[in-house]
Amino acid sequence: MLAATRQRFLDDYVKIRHAEGRGSQDAAYYLALPFRDVTGKLQEQWTIRAKSFRYLEKRVLPEIEKGRRGPLRIADLGAGNCWLSYRLALHGHRPIAIDILGDPLDGLAAGRHYQEHASFPRLNAEFDELPLAPASLDLAIYNASIHYSTDYRRTLGEIRRCLRPGGWFVIVDSPVYQRREHGEMMVRERHQQFQKTYGFASDTLRSIEYFDTEMLAELGRDLGIVWKVHRPWYGWQWAMRPWKARWKGKRPPSNFWILAGRFTA
Repeated sequence: MLAATRQRFLDDYVKIRHAEGRGSQDAAYYLALPFRDVTGKLQEQWTIRAKSFRYLEKRVLPEIEKGRRGPLRIADLGAGNCWLSYRLALHGHRPIAIDILGDPLDGLAAGRHYQEHASFPRLNAEFDELPLAPASLDLAIYNASIHYSTDYRRTLGEIRRCLRPGGWFVIVDSPVYQRREHGEMMVRERHQQFQKTYGFASDTLRSIEYFDTEMLAELGRDLGIVWKVHRPWYGWQWAMRPWKARWKGKRPPSNFWILAGRFTA
């Protein structure tokens, strides 16, 4: 990524995240995540993140841990304020928090709030150029982040380099649509909303911003990925979203499936 484009993207991203009310000066805010937003500003979003994490913790990680001795070496990709790395460290694993954002409220610098309770490295890096040795990871988790990629094949090709044979990567809290046209509609709506709210469209970095079922099939075929799709239960209100959208004549909402992938070669 060109330095000027990267910096503009980061500047725009930080502006939006701060305006949304993310982060705090209080360490208790970070230690409570993802189960509670002590500021009360974004509790609805964190409730979804907490349910995703509980599913990951109880259904996905045990399958990956099976048959392995000792802690997993895990890359937390798009770590943000490092809450997931903290939770993984409490489970006895060896996470590495990786993000391009170093912000003290919503980026890697916020990880300082966890170091007294669980220590883990924090690396400033991009998805497509990871400062990791080949075959050095058991697991990579894209933590509500891979949809910022500009090229899924390049991004996943880089993590294939870093995973040991038989390793897994998991995509959590990224939007998935049944049809590509619905994902494109979401992107246009999102940019229009940001233009209206913040005065810019948040499209400095032409990220893909979603998956669709055809796209997953193409990636599986082209990169030799075997997908396992998990469908966490987010509650009846979440489950009724497609019906409400249809009734209002709107596009179908995204799914927040958990996508677990392994490379066959």
